Amino acid sequence: MTKEDSTTIKEPQLSELPGVGPATTEKLASAGFDTVLSIAVATPGQLTDASGVTEAAARKIIRAARDLMDMGFMSGVDVLEKRKSVNKISVGAASFDALMGGGFETGSITECFGEFGSGKTQIGHILAVSIQKEWPGCYAVYIDTENTFRPERIIELAEGFGLDPQETLRHIKVAKAYNSDHQMLLAEKAEELIKEEKLDVKLVVVDSLTSHFRAEFVGRGTLADRQQKLNKHMHVLGKLADMHNLCVFVTNQVMAKPDAFFGDPTAAIGGHIVAHASAFRIYLRKGRKGSRVAKLIDAPNLPDGECAFFVKSEGLEDIEL
Repeated sequence: MTKEDSTTIKEPQLSELPGVGPATTEKLASAGFDTVLSIAVATPGQLTDASGVTEAAARKIIRAARDLMDMGFMSGVDVLEKRKSVNKISVGAASFDALMGGGFETGSITECFGEFGSGKTQIGHILAVSIQKEWPGCYAVYIDTENTFRPERIIELAEGFGLDPQETLRHIKVAKAYNSDHQMLLAEKAEELIKEEKLDVKLVVVDSLTSHFRAEFVGRGTLADRQQKLNKHMHVLGKLADMHNLCVFVTNQVMAKPDAFFGDPTAAIGGHIVAHASAFRIYLRKGRKGSRVAKLIDAPNLPDGECAFFVKSEGLEDIEL
């Protein structure tokens, strides 16, 4: 054994937590809490529901897990070092990649909203193929709520990217969501693919995020319930992105604001809940002569800007000026 091997830090085990015996460990693991980190970021209510322990015991377990994971403050230098693990996913168009600071970031949620036909689903398909060129053998998870996933389109894109179409399709895990509860469950199932099936997932696409929520919660009286449920869903997606350093790409529907007398009346569904949970927000619209325009309207480290491109059979193409 080398000196380096002997000094390797072992990952903390559930058995090291106070009050967590074999029976409790089994209950927690069956509910998805199979690592100390997953417990450290859980709420007392979640642990109580999963294992049957009291709320006081759950708080004690969570506090101990956080101590083991050293989840206190870190310096800006440490954060900068951690940011080096963030990857960028290209969409194939130089102008779009530049707009996104080099590509779509892993470790966070990117929301793309716009009217029908603006190119949201196209970008979802392109990202699912692009990651396989960058990281051969990795996987994309595609949660389809509007029956928009098309394997034929993936084949076209794979050929355009110089990839094997059948192998590309094999590395995209697709599930249709039939209602909002099913959609939320599938987001949680995505973590099972990573933990239990040991798949190297680099991308999770939800197309579209708000379709079922919009259909099931009608009228102002249901708005609070819808937003609460949507907030929980976004929290699960955000946790997935952060814990596994993958990119979450969600498409969103739009509505027309009746009180907008000036400017573009288009607004994204989901309000502040979706806006605050998304690190990057892109507004897509149709441009001239069949082109599309992407406008970056929110990003933590990038200036607002826009670019224009064409959607071709082999992917996105820059507009030559």
